[in-house]
Amino acid sequence: MSLELAALRRQFPIFANHPGGKPLHYLDNAAMAQVPRAVIDAMAAHDSTSRANVHRGLHPLAERADGAYDAARAKVARFLNAADPSEIVFTAGCTASINLVAQATGATLSPGDEVVVSRLEHHSNLIPWLMMAKARGCHLRYLPVTDDGRLDESRFGDVIGPRCRFVAVTHASNVTGAVSPVRKLAEAAHAVGAAILVDGAQAIAHGSVDVQKLGVDFYCFSGHKMFGPTGIGVLWGRRNLLALLTPPVTGGGMVGQVTDDDVTFLDLPYRFEAGTPPVTQAVGLAAALTWLGDIDRPAFSAEERRLTDRLLDGLSATAGVAIVGPKDLERRLPVVSFAVRRLHPHDICQILGERGVAVRGGMLCAQPLMTSLGLAAGVVRTSLALYNDDGDVDAFLIGLTEAIKVLT
Repeated sequence: MSLELAALRRQFPIFANHPGGKPLHYLDNAAMAQVPRAVIDAMAAHDSTSRANVHRGLHPLAERADGAYDAARAKVARFLNAADPSEIVFTAGCTASINLVAQATGATLSPGDEVVVSRLEHHSNLIPWLMMAKARGCHLRYLPVTDDGRLDESRFGDVIGPRCRFVAVTHASNVTGAVSPVRKLAEAAHAVGAAILVDGAQAIAHGSVDVQKLGVDFYCFSGHKMFGPTGIGVLWGRRNLLALLTPPVTGGGMVGQVTDDDVTFLDLPYRFEAGTPPVTQAVGLAAALTWLGDIDRPAFSAEERRLTDRLLDGLSATAGVAIVGPKDLERRLPVVSFAVRRLHPHDICQILGERGVAVRGGMLCAQPLMTSLGLAAGVVRTSLALYNDDGDVDAFLIGLTEAIKVLT
């Protein structure tokens, strides 16, 4: 392990405090990344010195909370290269962000309109559109997937047609790791007058995201997958499009005036933030972004790619293992899924867990994809982050070999 990586790992308390008396080889980062001490300290400091509700108080404590919350919004806007902080809406998570757009967009659609998703989608970017389409009488169409788990770019024009009003796609698959050609999808959507939302939950932790360069209309992600706290998500949307949407959730903090028979909403972004927002979590998310900005991300990303290559090579050399997704490093994240002939993913995960190796197995909230791939029990998924090292990969590959021997 390099000195730089060792120093980075020391910033994550979980690796020193893991119970059980054995090293933790955490390869479940696609589900939730760990948090560095800087994020934990920032949230503790806020709750210890500035805990108050925002945008409703005139006392000094509330003013400090206002400043911290507004600063977090501005930090996220800079991180995504948004045109203005007012385009950043804080939600409870990526799922909540997608539901917000799906419900608000549904009010603008008519029977017979089409919404396009893909076979790669996590349920969070599928079920909200499925439910909305059923309620509005719209048609849901699916972008197909190639044999190696990528979106089939040759079919975009066949699926995104003149009746399409909205496209919702993942930036990168949580199963295959394949990165979607977002710019090309945005151009296809705009060519027929449709808007496009991108689920960035997986991609956000593995490289910079510039919403202007991507050319999309909405982008969303969760804090807990990018070294931040749970309970907070981000929805970015172009101001002109957000302004057209009626808030699907209402309550305190988002109204301008209320009478006996009418209500007016505040301007962006507050009209979409009903109730008490995730203030402490926003502070933690801002701290995570600051932490990311202070490390050598290109160097650690290169290490992620090297370790991904080791994973792919090791799995390819293991009898009975079939990799699900791209078998090379082209346009992919450090997310590698596989199936083992005649073995259930949960059994493999349990044996690995007993050896201190944390991976995930099953349908991965992607049942339509698993069905199309003929994987009735799902897959086992390994997913890397900036703090993983050769020891984690070694422990996984050795543990997998032992698990196969035990189960066969």
